[in-house]
Amino acid sequence: MERVRDDMESSRMNSLPQNHQAASQEDAPEPMTPELQRLAELSPRPTTLAQTGLSLTFLADLLGKHLASAGVLATSQLIDRLALAGPVIDQILHFMRAEGRIEVRSRLGLDAELRYGLTDKGRLEAADALNRGGYIGPAPVPLADYVSLVRRQSVHRHMITRQAVRDAFSGVVIAEELIDRLGPALNSQRAMFLYGNAGTGKTYTARRLASALSGLVLVPHSIAVHETVVEIFDPLCHQQMDFMYPPSPTMLDQGFDPRYVACERPIVLTGGELAADMLEVQRDSATRTYSAPIQLKANNGFLLIDDLGRQRVEPAVLFNRWIVPMDSRQDSLTTGKGHHFEVPFDLVLVFSTNLRPEDIADEAFLRRLGYKIEFTPIQPSHYRQIWQDICAERSIAFDPALVGYAIDELHRKSQIPLLPCHPRDLLGMALDRIAYLGVGELDETSLRWAWDSYFLHKAANEFKHTESNRG
Repeated sequence: MERVRDDMESSRMNSLPQNHQAASQEDAPEPMTPELQRLAELSPRPTTLAQTGLSLTFLADLLGKHLASAGVLATSQLIDRLALAGPVIDQILHFMRAEGRIEVRSRLGLDAELRYGLTDKGRLEAADALNRGGYIGPAPVPLADYVSLVRRQSVHRHMITRQAVRDAFSGVVIAEELIDRLGPALNSQRAMFLYGNAGTGKTYTARRLASALSGLVLVPHSIAVHETVVEIFDPLCHQQMDFMYPPSPTMLDQGFDPRYVACERPIVLTGGELAADMLEVQRDSATRTYSAPIQLKANNGFLLIDDLGRQRVEPAVLFNRWIVPMDSRQDSLTTGKGHHFEVPFDLVLVFSTNLRPEDIADEAFLRRLGYKIEFTPIQPSHYRQIWQDICAERSIAFDPALVGYAIDELHRKSQIPLLPCHPRDLLGMALDRIAYLGVGELDETSLRWAWDSYFLHKAANEFKHTESNRG
């Protein structure tokens, strides 16, 4: 035991390269920004094993899997990989050496750190750990710690003001009445149901509305549910923030727990690809890893279910799955090992559809939603403004007579309502033709050509009749 203790002391002295040690002594640390300070107060760095909330045997198995995957690793590399402080890594290494699972390998240089590799016993233990769970990454956060943090950084903790919503729609042509319907819905802690014809701007409006939910939150790489690790951080859903002066890994009293990632509030969008299994914890049988459902990834943020009624999961299944979480703000999940656990359902939930609400949901569910907001065709004045904005964006001259022609001669005579998507689509197609021909200008002729290419003019029965004649 004495030799193990002496080796442990040597490991502590070599936890970081010499230049890192010198830097910590000579260089004054950069002062933390108020935002970093806030995140550090939300979840300070754990400096002891007890503060991690995880067992020594669990962390030893995780460290063993890292060594099995990488071969030989130095102490600083283990600190980075497991996102744990040097004293905690030292304690795990001490335990694993006493168990005969790791051994010190040769240094790469005179001032290099101690490097560790697995023994035969360690390889067997790591293989057994991998069979039980394939996760290899930063140490997870205990479920209880995650639940507490989600509640403290709730998306509903601060009220969104009218000015904040107006700022989110700065530069967007949108009716004042619609803004003042969306704002209260955002603060209500109830789901929103946006409906209306395709092209009325539901998806675009929802995305802009989400930008009103500003501020940084901490998202864990993963959480530990008993011995099961469920991965949460997803680069497709979470926008990680980089700090100009990140806290030094040697300054244990600064910065937040590195098992979390500082992100903008999550904005999760899903459409026709949504399937029933995406609402539950998913297990990858090949890698033996678990990933969080979409609503868990969206916690503390915004979740948009777009094109409702066109998903791989039936609307009734989706509604029944979330009807209790929407009321209780609590979601029940199950791991592949049968462990049930609860997590906050803390998000702004928005459904968007171009189908009739009564065709995809019954009256009882629609009543629970609270906010049903219809998107209708826009006024000519808004259409003109959008047309002018697109012209400015494409660096082309704005011709009031041309947009008047589109409204009066094309839309009105064809009885096609004015939708926000039309100016961009029609102008874009007209410019495509001009570029293709290499001659011409944006005029009534090119706009009429775009109109005829954009809209269907044959009746459905006439098209079917023509096709049958060809057969």
